[in-house]
Amino acid sequence: MTENLTAKPNPGEERMRDARRPGSTTPGMKKNILVVDDDPQVRESLRKVLQAEGYEVMLAANGQEGLEQFDSTHIDLLLLDLNLPVKSGWDLFERFSSTNPLLPIIIITGRHNQYNLAAAAGVGALMEKPLDVPLLFQTIAALLVEPAEARLKRLVGLNNDVRYAPPRRTASTACPDPDSEVMHETPQKPSNVRSYSGWGINE
Repeated sequence: MTENLTAKPNPGEERMRDARRPGSTTPGMKKNILVVDDDPQVRESLRKVLQAEGYEVMLAANGQEGLEQFDSTHIDLLLLDLNLPVKSGWDLFERFSSTNPLLPIIIITGRHNQYNLAAAAGVGALMEKPLDVPLLFQTIAALLVEPAEARLKRLVGLNNDVRYAPPRRTASTACPDPDSEVMHETPQKPSNVRSYSGWGINE
């Protein structure tokens, strides 16, 4: 009698196979973006502009709400503030990255001097407030299609080439909400970090 030698699925292999498709969804389905920021004006401004671009947007006002949203919903990309109540942004980054190391994460912050921390942590991108909307859109698009290998290398310290956008504190002509402090025109290219052209931004 011939035995049935069909191999049983290996749970570890299945998890790795799924991890290689961090943002995979059925073609035509909207990508889900979670915004974690304690400023209601920032959250609402981001919700408006991201929905206008065709993204599904979920909002969280603090670290605990962010964890609850993350645990209950499929997330394709995270916009994460650092100055959060309940749980800090860096605490959340560590939790999200350990749970799903291939999740694209963009740190959005009003804090200065965070670049070295972001590079050491393996952040996908660091954007200082006020944000630039077109640059944010292109950064999101670039991270959503970034190869899994590039994300893993960044997380384990083999590549600390973090996408970075400093704030541009000038009168805004590009902000969709004239009362918002969230977005301003494109910042000048920093001289000591990766060129915008390397991540889909025309110089």
